[in-house]
Amino acid sequence: MVAFVLFLVVALALLGAVHWYVWRRLVRDVTAPGGRARRVGTALVVVLPLLSLAALVSGRAGVPFAVQQVVAWPGFLWLALLLYVVLALVVGEAVRPVLTRVLARRAAVAAPVAVPAPAPVPVPAPESAREAEAATEPVVVAEAPASEVSRRLFVSRVVGGAAVAVAAGTVANGAYGVLRGPRVKRVTVPLAKLPRAAHGYRIAVVSDIHLGPILGRAHSQRIVDTINATQPDLIAVVGDLVDGSVADLGSAAEPLARLRARHGSFFVTGNHEYFSGADAWVDHVRELGLRPLRNERLEIAAGFDLAGVDDVAGESEGRGPDFGRALGDRDRSRAAVLLAHQPIVIDDAVAHGVDLQLSGHTHGGQLWPGNFLAELANPTVAGLERYGDTQLYVSRGAGAWGPPVRVGAPSDVTVVQLASKQA
Repeated sequence: MVAFVLFLVVALALLGAVHWYVWRRLVRDVTAPGGRARRVGTALVVVLPLLSLAALVSGRAGVPFAVQQVVAWPGFLWLALLLYVVLALVVGEAVRPVLTRVLARRAAVAAPVAVPAPAPVPVPAPESAREAEAATEPVVVAEAPASEVSRRLFVSRVVGGAAVAVAAGTVANGAYGVLRGPRVKRVTVPLAKLPRAAHGYRIAVVSDIHLGPILGRAHSQRIVDTINATQPDLIAVVGDLVDGSVADLGSAAEPLARLRARHGSFFVTGNHEYFSGADAWVDHVRELGLRPLRNERLEIAAGFDLAGVDDVAGESEGRGPDFGRALGDRDRSRAAVLLAHQPIVIDDAVAHGVDLQLSGHTHGGQLWPGNFLAELANPTVAGLERYGDTQLYVSRGAGAWGPPVRVGAPSDVTVVQLASKQA
């Protein structure tokens, strides 16, 4: 409990410091004190993080789903925009002094050069009143170049405007990538024990759909259409299907009933199912025609074993992964394909002689540079890698958690084609 409170305090302090920095660079440095623009900017820097906090906690707090939908869009999009605004502003810190010096040099070149005054020359008395008046008129001199203060304001506006434009463009492109639906990725995986009859067998792997207050029925329909278009032999949904209850999201998941594959569709839980009522969702996906694999195994007619284990988050409810139950008594002369949401269970898969593990969970990092953090917590962030005699394939997922944005980690549905070395 103490550790959690300490973490919360540090997180809030960091969030406050980041927003103060954004306010300083995008509001204080580019607006006049007391002006309307400064008041509006200050209000936004206060309201937007509150919406983000509401978006993060509303689901767990049992807030009505309609309210979750209202706060989710601005709250989560602000988190993504904040990330790239801060990164752009940090880069801008290096540009700022260079631009200031360039403007200062240009101003110095444009400034009039001081010339010593010539010796006074006797001026004859004016012949008329008009000449006398002209002699006393002040000499008009060209205005001085922009002051240092005005140069700083100009530089702040250029750097701040560029940072906002880059961040907004990045987030808009990343949101479009999520909302248009996943693209199909194809990977061939050779398995030494796969029989010749199963050569070319295709498994459509989809993970991290994340139906919730932002991604709903239209999102699941796009995914179903994408999967069915590949005409797979088997479909594997490897966890994190939802962020919410069956009552709120049951209708959003209904398109999954239209998944079509020769040997059926299978499902294993992810960690987010345990935040949303895992048992209720297992029952619901079964009603939709998917077969949950909860620490169990079955023989596929093509000639290999398909097993699935519950996610490690289920250990809090006494339903974590049980590899002994799922794989303990199998015939190891047969190839085994394991569905497991998180890549971190790869060591258990190796110990139980699994030939191929199919996972998700990482989102490929979702928002660059998040991939570097994902690498610290997962053996593989995305793609195919080998661990001993076991191969691990990690999908980037078909949806997004939090901000409906992906940068540097495009969403995918992967068609894994098994290849027999006997063929």
